[in-house]
Amino acid sequence: MCSWCYAFDSSLTALQKELPDFIKIKKIIGGLAPDTTIPMPIELQHNIQQTWRRIEQTVPTIQFNYNFWIINTPIRSTYPACRAILAARQQGADFEDKMISAIQTAYYQKAKNPSLQSALLDCALEVGLDVDRFANGLASDEIELELQNEISTARSLGVGSYPSLQLEDNGRIYPVSVDYLDHDSMVSEIVSILDNTPGISC
Repeated sequence: MCSWCYAFDSSLTALQKELPDFIKIKKIIGGLAPDTTIPMPIELQHNIQQTWRRIEQTVPTIQFNYNFWIINTPIRSTYPACRAILAARQQGADFEDKMISAIQTAYYQKAKNPSLQSALLDCALEVGLDVDRFANGLASDEIELELQNEISTARSLGVGSYPSLQLEDNGRIYPVSVDYLDHDSMVSEIVSILDNTPGISC
């Protein structure tokens, strides 16, 4: 449910195709906004819509469906969507990216509210998950523990904004600049890091 992460998806996909085989992408859930049922304040709604407009100016291929703000009662709660990714991952690694895409499409294109379990269940059905198992996962202590562990990992890595891209080698962390338009700049930065790291190179 991070709109900048949504805008980064195309560039990230292109980056993955260019990386050496020995570099693996691992996605870590950062949490962003804890559970709540309180409607989002009007000022925050306006701020997020302004963010959407900035993204559309920055990444011209991205367009948002602003009907979301008309037909929904927005809630500043992203943890349900985070749990949905983890519950999807339980049913197979391939479901992780499918669920991310389904949630983003539901939110940004179909104007559905992924803070609500009903919208997440629709996404699970759409990507072919066992919906009963998925629903049980959403409410499970196991998924909650996994979510808290991933949030803790993100914090331990010093992640303060999303999306964040870091290269890890033997416990050493190297931040990589996120580029929404040119994946080649990220490839070049990663190659430069590797070429200057003892023991590994491209």
